[in-house]
Amino acid sequence: MDDILEENYREELEKLLLNKDYKALRKKMEDMNVVDLAFVMDEMEDEDSLKMFRILPKDMAADVFANLELDDQQYIISSMSDTEASHIIENLMADDATDLLEEMPANVVKKILSKASPETRADINHLLRYPEDSAGSIMTVEFVDLREQMTVEEAIVRIKRRGLDSETVNICYVVDNQRILKGTVALRYLLIREPDELIGDIMNTKVISINTQMDQEEAALTIQKYGFTAMPVVDNENRMVGIITVDDVVDILQEEATEDIEKMAAMIPSDKPYFKMTTLETYKKRMPWLLLLMISATFTGAIITSYEEALASYVILTAYIPMLMDTGGNAGSQASVSVIRGLSIGEIEFKEIFKVIWKEIRVAVLCGITLSGANFVKLLLVDRLALPVAVVICSTLVVVVVFAKFIGCVLPLVAERIGFDPAVMASPLITTIVDAVSLTVYFTIAVSVLHIVV
Repeated sequence: MDDILEENYREELEKLLLNKDYKALRKKMEDMNVVDLAFVMDEMEDEDSLKMFRILPKDMAADVFANLELDDQQYIISSMSDTEASHIIENLMADDATDLLEEMPANVVKKILSKASPETRADINHLLRYPEDSAGSIMTVEFVDLREQMTVEEAIVRIKRRGLDSETVNICYVVDNQRILKGTVALRYLLIREPDELIGDIMNTKVISINTQMDQEEAALTIQKYGFTAMPVVDNENRMVGIITVDDVVDILQEEATEDIEKMAAMIPSDKPYFKMTTLETYKKRMPWLLLLMISATFTGAIITSYEEALASYVILTAYIPMLMDTGGNAGSQASVSVIRGLSIGEIEFKEIFKVIWKEIRVAVLCGITLSGANFVKLLLVDRLALPVAVVICSTLVVVVVFAKFIGCVLPLVAERIGFDPAVMASPLITTIVDAVSLTVYFTIAVSVLHIVV
């Protein structure tokens, strides 16, 4: 929604709420799109958001609730009676209800589920048993299943009967009596076939499915790869247990991208929006990595201390330390971000490590020579340094860029291979390593070229 339009909506709704004009408020909310309404409610104070939710027509409430931020959902559910909360849970898709209940205290979940129908409890408990961030934990169990022996006419009748309670009816799934997945059939295909044709004769048997234990990011990339709007999820015996739809894929990819960005920026990932986190929560997410990086940065101080005599002889060398360290850090970050992205979308695998290194080394040499050449001219003509000092700085620059890009591409690949998150090996850690190496190379070359006695 446009920011100006959102602000106008929010001001209008808040004014009606403040004036207690509930009839007009209800009418205004009924005219709004449920996604837009949820977006506006997320930006309001919790108490106002709860009041508006209670005024909502029942047929809109569940749809609006499903589009609210998780912390707003928790506040609303916690403020309701068990019966009211159970009514909301009953009208949510099983995967959305499960996501909500996973984040709530066990005693609250127990009370809510005690009021829910046996079918809802069974669906939610079924999803809760799968590992976190697995395909099984994010799938929905509401889908239309058909049998091979059904006619097209019988299949359409079944779709009409079960369609409202299903996540999607665009694709239907053909299973046998043991729920083994046999094929798929599109609704639009059913509509153009003869009523007496058998589903088994017209279904697509080349089915691509996702295992319940597959990581959610891998599952999302699989759906993205094939361009499907939904994919079936099966267990180890190929029994169909649910589906993952494209809206889940969007959420997963956004969540995973956010998590990677936070890790690359040396923060502990959080699933809360920025303004929903307290100052203390933000502090806790950022402080551990800052402490670790501060401690690791003491190595650079130790290196500078060990070359005090070299710096005393050529004080001008000190002025170019930040440039060398920053350039190395930036070069390493470029390589690491490219490799991490390639790993995340399946473009790069560990077995291709030597191809990646060879490419990055060639790029590094070209970048290093270009930067060194430009810097050499600047050092002589603008800074008016002596030729030997300029040679030291420019030689260091080439070595640093090559090393930085080597480390930047290798560390994420190695991390992926041994089971660590490649994003953790991104900018902060690589920069710390490159800084230490940059100084060591700088002073080593300076001592050699300038004949400094250490």
